[in-house]
Amino acid sequence: MRVGLYARVSTYDQHTLPLQIEALRTYIHHRRWKIVIEIEDIESGAKERPKREILLQAARKREIDVILVWRLDRWGRSSGDLILTLQELNDLKVGFISLTEALDFTTATGRAMASLLAVFSQFEREILRERVKAGIAHARKKGTSHGRPKSAAFNIQVVKELFKNGYSKSEIAKKVGISRTSVRRFLQNSTSNM
Repeated sequence: MRVGLYARVSTYDQHTLPLQIEALRTYIHHRRWKIVIEIEDIESGAKERPKREILLQAARKREIDVILVWRLDRWGRSSGDLILTLQELNDLKVGFISLTEALDFTTATGRAMASLLAVFSQFEREILRERVKAGIAHARKKGTSHGRPKSAAFNIQVVKELFKNGYSKSEIAKKVGISRTSVRRFLQNSTSNM
């Protein structure tokens, strides 16, 4: 089996990285598998993880058969992210093993667990969709606007007029309720179009 290792620590927990790597390598050695790619990531949990994406790309290209992690929380940014990536790996027929939780999606039992996680993920999405629909209906009933806020671009003419009348960019931003960057951009675009 060709394996991709993924070890991650937050910036506050860096001392466990060598422990994770050693345990993962030992596991692979005992199973007589081959490490194809090894990712060591030092990131907080909520951010995008470009190094993890490298491993997912290797799975999509069929360069690896299994991804091995120390714990599930080292892999997923959130429960939704965890379930989606595990479902993608399952669809790609790439195994996933979480060492400390003894989850092995390369086995029949593990694949059944992955299917259950996918069912719960779909259930969670449907509940969320129902909540959003109910929230929109409630907002409409109350007469409250919903959706994306109006674009700052609707204020271009107001910005130009205020600037002509001697207001500073900061004063315009406060008066109109937009950022100074938007004010500068509007004014810069209007002078370059002349």
